Amino acid sequence: MSLTRRQFLQGCSSAIAALAGARLTSLAYAAPDNPSDALVVVFLRGGWDALNVVPPLQGEDRGLYEKARPTIQIPARSLLNLNDQFGLHPALAPLHNLYQDGKMGIIHAAGLDYDTRSHFDAMEFMELGTPGNKSTATGWITRHLQSAPLPVSGLLPVACAPSQPSALLGNAAAISLSSPDDLSQWDNGFLAEQQTALRRLYAGGSVLHQSGLRTLDALSAIAPLREQEYRPQNGARYREDDLGRQFQTIARLLKMEGGLRVATIDYGGWDTHEHQNYDEGGYLGDMLASLGENLANFYLDLDSGYTQKLSVVVLSEFGRRLAQNDSNGTDHGHGSVMLALGGSLNGGKIYADWRGLANDQLYDRADLAVTTDYRQILGELLTLRLGNPNLETVFPGFSASYRPLGLFA
Repeated sequence: MSLTRRQFLQGCSSAIAALAGARLTSLAYAAPDNPSDALVVVFLRGGWDALNVVPPLQGEDRGLYEKARPTIQIPARSLLNLNDQFGLHPALAPLHNLYQDGKMGIIHAAGLDYDTRSHFDAMEFMELGTPGNKSTATGWITRHLQSAPLPVSGLLPVACAPSQPSALLGNAAAISLSSPDDLSQWDNGFLAEQQTALRRLYAGGSVLHQSGLRTLDALSAIAPLREQEYRPQNGARYREDDLGRQFQTIARLLKMEGGLRVATIDYGGWDTHEHQNYDEGGYLGDMLASLGENLANFYLDLDSGYTQKLSVVVLSEFGRRLAQNDSNGTDHGHGSVMLALGGSLNGGKIYADWRGLANDQLYDRADLAVTTDYRQILGELLTLRLGNPNLETVFPGFSASYRPLGLFA
């Protein structure tokens, strides 16, 4: 087969450009004997409605909830019982089973304890890990990877999103993709020769050279996933949507047993300012159904020796107002709900310093108060599951306030 100079150069160019067209938010790998968990962070962008995800089930707070949300409340009879106080949105039924089995824990009235209702500010503060300070040069995941005593090797951080999240700010090694097919080099019959030439071309020590070499390393690491069809285990069936494909990609990477340490997923669209009516099916219900089914099937797919070394955290930048608005939706609020899943988890319970929904118990007399800083959960995960005792490095200024909840075993 003959190859023109133009064809050869086209193949080389496609390899370097592959990183820009990727989708998963981020992946980081460790040495194969790394004893720490793999961490998957799912960020629900837009501020999900915590009070309709995990509403009060009965009592005074139930009455206040129903009064504040006459047309968008989740009927008590439709909720899945979590305990005597709270219920779970029925669209999250697949996760309810994991909760009952002790594999998922719920943290209510949790989140960013800083006075902002700006999506962009709240997301930036949370991902940088420095509330009130957006000038931080690195994200909290980057600082974790830099300060953890365990060596990093292999593919580097991966993100399931169009761009790198701020949690990975300062990590030039992160790549983004939604499926292995997103990261590939044009194969015109001379793939090995092209890669050899590219490695010589990018053999220098500059940032550009190192970026090119990391791209080539990523192409080599991802290549085995493109060579065979993936079949989920244990009867798991992911949804045929973007979120399902992203969870499936992470499952495939975990099963390669190459030392995956961190993967991040972005799932946007939670800014429900209108049309949140439950009796009409509802946009929120559709979003929750995708999250519940895909996350439950991700866990099921890996529940054959992988989940004991897996920790999943689901969070959002804030919750929504207690009272519905004139458009049958909810506006930007404060307190939220976080989810945690894993094999080494004290699940099957709700962790909450619950103040209540009366006016004098609400933040700014309008929102669910944040009584558990999101860094409490991440800090406990870092120290107990990820083998990183350097909490002050990861979350500057927070270590003195850190109090473990007993969520992670």
